[in-house]
Amino acid sequence: MEMRIRSVRSVGAALRFAESVLLAPGQQHARRNAWAAVCENRQHAADRRHDAVAAGAAAKPVRP
Repeated sequence: MEMRIRSVRSVGAALRFAESVLLAPGQQHARRNAWAAVCENRQHAADRRHDAVAAGAAAKPVRP
């Protein structure tokens, strides 16, 4: 009996394949939602840092 293994082009693809085999579809969906929330939180944090830097630069008095 010959077993053919499909080649995987990237680590991400391999992880998605393993996820699809091991996890139920509902768990996959929950995982992707959680990752999307993490990415969104990181973006909000970066925006807040940018706003804080801009507000700090605007608040500094200019000395002659």
